[in-house]
Amino acid sequence: MAIKTTAEYVDFFTNLNMGEKVSLLSFVNNERMVLKLKLKNKIMEKEPIKKGIIILEGLIKEIADDGESTVLKKYQKKRIKQNG
Repeated sequence: MAIKTTAEYVDFFTNLNMGEKVSLLSFVNNERMVLKLKLKNKIMEKEPIKKGIIILEGLIKEIADDGESTVLKKYQKKRIKQNG
């Protein structure tokens, strides 16, 4: 699994350019569902998948607590500082 942080998930979502069609919350819930299904696959390494689920669940909580636009702005600012 290549995505290891919350900021990377938000960055990935932003780079998909889904605009108004898909909300961050819908994207995150879908990603979490996919990872949970992958956990059932006995061939794949499970620890990176479990970590991804934990990250996504944290992001879902952040969106619920602070709102989607606040979360997007927060992680976009982090990305700008890292690339700045």
